[in-house]
Amino acid sequence: MQLMKFIKSLAYPSEMLPPIIEEEESHFDPETVHSSAKMGMWLFLATELLLFGGLFAAYAIFRAKYPVMFLEGSDSLDVVLGSVNTVILIFSSWTVAIAVQAIQENKIKLVQVMIWITLICATIFAINKYFEYTYKFSKGIGPGTDIFYSIYFASTGVHMLHVFIGMIVLGIILKKTYQGRYSKDNFTAIEIGGLYWHLVDLVWIYLFPLLYLA
Repeated sequence: MQLMKFIKSLAYPSEMLPPIIEEEESHFDPETVHSSAKMGMWLFLATELLLFGGLFAAYAIFRAKYPVMFLEGSDSLDVVLGSVNTVILIFSSWTVAIAVQAIQENKIKLVQVMIWITLICATIFAINKYFEYTYKFSKGIGPGTDIFYSIYFASTGVHMLHVFIGMIVLGIILKKTYQGRYSKDNFTAIEIGGLYWHLVDLVWIYLFPLLYLA
């Protein structure tokens, strides 16, 4: 292998060489690796749901104790902006699903387009949250204002952290698609990345009505 690389480097300028992708050796068949990776991801997602479950439980307890505070806090949130973000995340979840289906059909270009659209949607979501946060801070509203806003900033902040992590994961996957790492016979990473992004979407679907509409 090293000799072949050396010969190619003599024949062509290094910048013209196509990326050489080493196949990772495994003692298990691809189907077993795929199933194991998916099972591991589902277990990880279960622990993430437990994390948000604690926030949802806190919301339910304190809402029952301070209904007026939560009603006033909910009324102060921007429903239009929250609705736009909800539509954006649902749409991005659809584009990820298309990407997962496309890689199984070896449609690499479609995978790349769908992941790009997903990342753009995530960026728009993050920008909207930035404006929403800065507006609240400009009005003197923060995590310490009252219990409602403590839960609001904690839950949406943790969710935003997951959005950023999802963007990093999808960004790495996108880069590797351009390197030719994935195909219809090797798409586990894309499917797992898609599952993580669906979690981001699912959590927001619960956060939006609880915080903005309840």
